[in-house]
Amino acid sequence: MSRFDRAAGILLHITSLPGDFGVGDLGQDAYRFVDFLAETRQRVWQILPLGPTTRGNSPYSCYSAFAGNFLLISPRQLVRDGLLTEDDIRPFVTGLAPGEANYEHARKCKTQLMQTAFANFLSDSACEQFDEFEAFCTMQRWWLDDFALFSALRLHFGTDDWSRWEPALARREPAALAAWREKCAQQIEYEQFVQYTFRRQWDELKQYASSNNVEFFGDMPIFVAHGSSDVWAHQSLFWLNPNGQPKFIAGVPPDYFSKTGQLWGNPLYHWERLAETNYRWWIQRFQNAFELYGLLRIDHFRAFEAYWEVPAGAETAMNGRWAPGPGAAPF
Repeated sequence: MSRFDRAAGILLHITSLPGDFGVGDLGQDAYRFVDFLAETRQRVWQILPLGPTTRGNSPYSCYSAFAGNFLLISPRQLVRDGLLTEDDIRPFVTGLAPGEANYEHARKCKTQLMQTAFANFLSDSACEQFDEFEAFCTMQRWWLDDFALFSALRLHFGTDDWSRWEPALARREPAALAAWREKCAQQIEYEQFVQYTFRRQWDELKQYASSNNVEFFGDMPIFVAHGSSDVWAHQSLFWLNPNGQPKFIAGVPPDYFSKTGQLWGNPLYHWERLAETNYRWWIQRFQNAFELYGLLRIDHFRAFEAYWEVPAGAETAMNGRWAPGPGAAPF
């Protein structure tokens, strides 16, 4: 699709597809939806963010700006690839009514199924995907290494508030990182396998859509969660206090819809420090997005011009201020 082509499309997030395992995923119903779009001359499939969601399952609050949500992985595609069997997945089929979703079931069953698939993957030394997996880990290590370690530590400490982990880990002291990478090596490799599996299934669906003249229209929240690998790994790029907690948080001011405004709670970017890096993290984020999508929407794009800055600890967004964003510089 060229820049100015006119096209029609439909907004439907992956989880809203029919799903036998709690929520919609990247399996056959996604391919059937591509067929429907092609048959009805729709050329755009718009979706919501694909990241691994935090509490509440909102795709606008994720543990990573780069990782994929394991809930979107299709168990049936893993059966096709020989990493699961029909007997493995049969006990987890929900039989939900059309329009229903069960995130708790999806999280429980896909955790178990992914662990089984990972064990089968490791036990098959001749697995044709193994070289592909290692190549993926090498190519994506610039974000994957931090995310896999963050995920392992989040499970170990029982919280995504990394400021409450061991102080040396919270500060990312090299010796502490090395020690915990060794201690959590198996869980780290599992997290890498999950991300490899997600990207493999996504790339297959994207290729199928492209062959049917359908393009994915992605969505990128401008802010990221404090309890994310991004903030933990790049603390200097955000307004944080010495204890790791946000100094300022994001929101929007009072308006017709809310007398007290909206308080989102995301830490704010330290744009001056980002500028010193020539906005490297943002450029990497855009590059990653355009590997996933042909078109991209940035949620709350206006914050590049100015954003509502609220002191951390405030109970409402009323006492914030407009602070200047970086403008066109990152672009």
